[in-house]
Amino acid sequence: MKRHTLILSAAILMIVAACGGDAEEGTSETTVADTLATTTTAAVEEATTTTAAAAEATTTTAAEEMVEGVHGSETGLGTILVDPEGFTLYVFTNDSGGTSVCNEGCIENWPAAPGDTAIGSDLDASIFGTTTRDDGSEQLTVNDQPLYRYTPDAAPGDVNGQGVGGVWFVVDTDGNLIEGPEASTQEAPTGDDLDY
Repeated sequence: MKRHTLILSAAILMIVAACGGDAEEGTSETTVADTLATTTTAAVEEATTTTAAAAEATTTTAAEEMVEGVHGSETGLGTILVDPEGFTLYVFTNDSGGTSVCNEGCIENWPAAPGDTAIGSDLDASIFGTTTRDDGSEQLTVNDQPLYRYTPDAAPGDVNGQGVGGVWFVVDTDGNLIEGPEASTQEAPTGDDLDY
């Protein structure tokens, strides 16, 4: 702002000086007008460049502030936990004490969230932990509940696993189970088969 004021002041002084001269300074008046136009153009270009740079800096800052890792995402079920790619995460109510009982055929449909998955800055990292699965791998947990994806969820934001068998549910960003009328009506298989 000070630079623009100085440029404007200098231009006014040049115009005043040009007006105070004799007839031979008609050429000077043209030169002053040309100088004023050039100075104004330069000031406008500088302001445009400064504005563009500020916009670029804002865009970069916004990109850097994008949440990475597990984070909250708004869906028809409310704000729920999703993985780094935006896919919905679920808990299995048959799990207890932080131990997963989803193995073999079950884990093919409900892949475990890896234990080393980062936690987004929008979440309380203290509610997350890990559990060791039967195969020795680590699985991410929230409030001691193992987290899973659902293979039929084809795109980020899908919640096809909600309410499946009455035992699979999404959770909110505090790790609380979300139930509701939107829950799936799919039936759970009978017997010991946990493929769901």
